[in-house]
Amino acid sequence: MTDTRASEGQYWAPGTQILWRYRENAGESIHICRPVTVARDDADVLALWLSPGTPCVRPVLLNGRLPYEEPLASRYTAPRTVKRVPWSGNGILSLMRPGEPWSVWLWWADGWRFKSWYVNLESPYSRGPGTVDSEDHFLDIDVFPDRTWRWRDEDEFAQARQDRLMDADQAGTVEEAGRKALASIAAWASPFSDGWEDWRPDPAWPVPELPGDWDRIASAPPVPSA
Repeated sequence: MTDTRASEGQYWAPGTQILWRYRENAGESIHICRPVTVARDDADVLALWLSPGTPCVRPVLLNGRLPYEEPLASRYTAPRTVKRVPWSGNGILSLMRPGEPWSVWLWWADGWRFKSWYVNLESPYSRGPGTVDSEDHFLDIDVFPDRTWRWRDEDEFAQARQDRLMDADQAGTVEEAGRKALASIAAWASPFSDGWEDWRPDPAWPVPELPGDWDRIASAPPVPSA
């Protein structure tokens, strides 16, 4: 997928507030929205900081459960809605590379003790005015400072296929993306070798607000910079 905004040289400046969003699987609606601050945006990487306490939107089941609390067999078929909730715990930094079918998230414990990277398999991101959108592909990889790794959510990936949230061709594409991500980990390529674990947000950056039109279409005005 071509990053058209970047191809025109229209990068977001550090400190710009945008919306990091995910489309629902097998649909077009937005069901995850996280207001974030741009840490870096250039031809190599889009780095987004999600601050603790940020008001976000996430899917919930009509019975009140969070999706991961629902038994796997009905996790993706039970009726859903969305709910506004603050981001709990420590913040995360998400790194996205143009055209790459995954993002890499960095997790820290209290006191900025680095814990791990998290490879989130997803569609290559697309940009809109003040938005960056993708679709989650269920399967993930934990990567640790000693360069070991493990798969995550293989059961959810299998259930999503069974529930027809992706067809066989798409599932094969996701599995191939996973193999390429593992090759990148084995080579200790960017971004694992780039020192992002020592990065820190600008303390002057305010916590972004969640706009009322968080699920707007791409033609709407951008979220203003802080």
